[in-house]
Amino acid sequence: MASNATCLPPMKATSNGVFQGDNPLHHALPLLIIQICIVLALTRLLAFLLRPLRQPRVIAEIVGGVLLGPSALGRNHKYLHAIFPPRSLTVLDTLANLGLLFFLFLVGLELDPKSLRQTGKKALSIALAGISLPFGLGVGASFVLRATISQGVSQGPFLIFMGVALSITAFPVLARILAELKLLTTNVGRIAMSAAAVNDVAAWILLALAVALSGTGRSPLVSLWVFLCGFGFILSCMIVCPFVFKWIARRCPEGEPVDEIYICATLGAVLAAGLVTDIIGIHALFGAFVIGVLVPKEGAFAGALVEKVEDIVSGLFLPLYFVSSGLKTNVATIQGAQSWGLLALVIFTACFGKIFGTVLVSLCCKVRFREALTLGFLMNTKGLVELIVLNIGKDRGVLNDQTFAIMVLMALFTTFITTPVVVAIYKPAEMAKLEYKYRTIQRKEPDTQLRMFICFHSTRNIPTLINLMEVSRGTGKKGGLRIYAMHLMELSERSSAILMVHKARNNGLPFWNKVNSDTNQVVVAFDAFHHLSQVSIRPTTAISPFSSMHEDICTSAERKMAAIIILPFHKHQRVDGHFETTRADFRHVNRRVLEHAPCSVGILVDRGLGGPSHISASNVNYTVTAFFFGGHDDREALSYGALMAEHTGIRLNAVRFIVDSKLIPDSLTLDVKDESAVEDTSDEEFLAEFKQRVSADGSIKYEEVGVGSDADIVGTIFKYNRSNLFIIGRMPECRLVAAFDKKSECPELGPVGNLLISPQFKTTASVLVVQQYRGQLMGDSLASLKEENTSDTEAEEAASQESR
Repeated sequence: MASNATCLPPMKATSNGVFQGDNPLHHALPLLIIQICIVLALTRLLAFLLRPLRQPRVIAEIVGGVLLGPSALGRNHKYLHAIFPPRSLTVLDTLANLGLLFFLFLVGLELDPKSLRQTGKKALSIALAGISLPFGLGVGASFVLRATISQGVSQGPFLIFMGVALSITAFPVLARILAELKLLTTNVGRIAMSAAAVNDVAAWILLALAVALSGTGRSPLVSLWVFLCGFGFILSCMIVCPFVFKWIARRCPEGEPVDEIYICATLGAVLAAGLVTDIIGIHALFGAFVIGVLVPKEGAFAGALVEKVEDIVSGLFLPLYFVSSGLKTNVATIQGAQSWGLLALVIFTACFGKIFGTVLVSLCCKVRFREALTLGFLMNTKGLVELIVLNIGKDRGVLNDQTFAIMVLMALFTTFITTPVVVAIYKPAEMAKLEYKYRTIQRKEPDTQLRMFICFHSTRNIPTLINLMEVSRGTGKKGGLRIYAMHLMELSERSSAILMVHKARNNGLPFWNKVNSDTNQVVVAFDAFHHLSQVSIRPTTAISPFSSMHEDICTSAERKMAAIIILPFHKHQRVDGHFETTRADFRHVNRRVLEHAPCSVGILVDRGLGGPSHISASNVNYTVTAFFFGGHDDREALSYGALMAEHTGIRLNAVRFIVDSKLIPDSLTLDVKDESAVEDTSDEEFLAEFKQRVSADGSIKYEEVGVGSDADIVGTIFKYNRSNLFIIGRMPECRLVAAFDKKSECPELGPVGNLLISPQFKTTASVLVVQQYRGQLMGDSLASLKEENTSDTEAEEAASQESR
């Protein structure tokens, strides 16, 4: 098609309009707009239809490109010549390649050279096996293809292109699949991402070699000059660019907007690098990729680049590249038993090489068979980079139409089967069936190890959480205190959200890994606490959409056999003391965790426990108050309070509310008698044991208060407003407390929790609302998580008006 385009007169950019007799389809700009709209509509529709199959968006874009080309809709020549006429393809290809240029820059941003240097022997061995065996089999398959459907092509470049095409693992696509399957932070996910990163770099080096050899130079020395100049370009960039980018990064501090001049300069450097590599004879994409790799990954600068470039590139321009590729793909050229047999051969060779090579080396590295098989299928993922290789090969005359179509279908098939196969063979929960005994803090064996699973959104939560860890240490139980700290991060539809993969890649390693601890405030805080307290802290990260983030939290807590999950409240305190919503999505995450948690759950309302920094053990001087009405949640809260009281710097006020018949209004007498008739003896047994502990521990003050109405309860609670921390049960089993819940702003905190965060209750104390694990929530505990309530915005407005 491109050859015919040069014989036709060029299109005008814009039309004079239909009323002037111009056909918009005969002018470049309106035709391009129509093409873009059709592409976006079709690819988004396909992505929606494939979502139940959990397929990555690249599948929808490849299929959409093939459907718009001569394989499907393009069979109608009127449509093809009207919407994608030959003389419009130059504009379409140019725009698609420009978008691809910047996308490859983003791909380079996702690859961190530091993480490649830290790649373990296991991941490195798996990566090398996943490259070498498929590459060798690809070279072998190329002899068969060259003897049948690819006769006359240059042998050297064809061998290398086939080897590269079969050995590629699509790093961005694999990261997206792992995130969707909740495997990104598992052992398999970490190995797969590390191996894929090595594979990606190796594939680009091999592709550069293939492009250099595929030139049409008159002398073999031309390919040598191309390769040497390309190497010189990369070396020059490695010397110059890091100094420039580090200079820029230092002038872009966290929390402040990045100066536009730095963004423009970097994007200009991307275009200039693409121009240089195109002049050399390597594809322009290589220059953009190299610049992306060399940009520092830490700090605000890389994030700002992604923010400015990513949406328009991946959302608007990148789908055009799939259409450009689809217009070159004609499945109809695969005809006869020989062609279909060759397609089967290529698919089998690609799958066998990747899967068998990965499984074999994984087993040698003592990876379990099911995990090794999962790694094999994950490493078999293809994607955009595969299409880039194939398109370069076709443009250079190395691949003909039939071979090109076979290779596109192979890439589509291998990527499509990844998700369903991995879901079928790899179930982490079943593979780690360990005895999960301690799901609560209240337990018959109090001297056993306590495991806490603590979640945080940002650095704002860190000081209070660390001080909470400090007071939870107890007296050095058997095994001590073990903390699993999970950073909750959103996985959006934006492909470069996979930049977060770098933060997940070191999961399971200490936060204080010196290689990564230079700028991260979280690292410094946890590092200090670890060394001062000798508490074991293990990091992990939830990178998922908010709709399924609770699954990550619950699954990880179960895998770590945690006794309690601590969640930050979805609001933060303003300077005036009122609460403001941080992000409403976190509220829904908290509710779902409360409903589905495999252990006890605590929601921490942060009012600055201990101030803005970690308080050392010798300086801790807190008053903790626990209110006890009765029921499972109150018993768990008081058990946690008793654990805190083991710390030398903690004083615990345990206040039990008892319904006093003399103080009850006549209207409530019958209700309270009914309640007394069905009173659970568990509370009395628990309190009897607790009172024995009080007599032996001077740091605990136990008090019983008689009440007859909700006003009595509120009045008693207000007397303790000078505490540092309130610890309460989420759903107390007391009829009087239910009166608090009539206009509750946050039902997930329960009636007493809502009272303690209300503007009327003046205090600087943080609040920990605890729910005890009971297998399955029922009654009010479950209903409170389902009910509709006042929106956060309305509540905040009401609080502001009240404060005025």
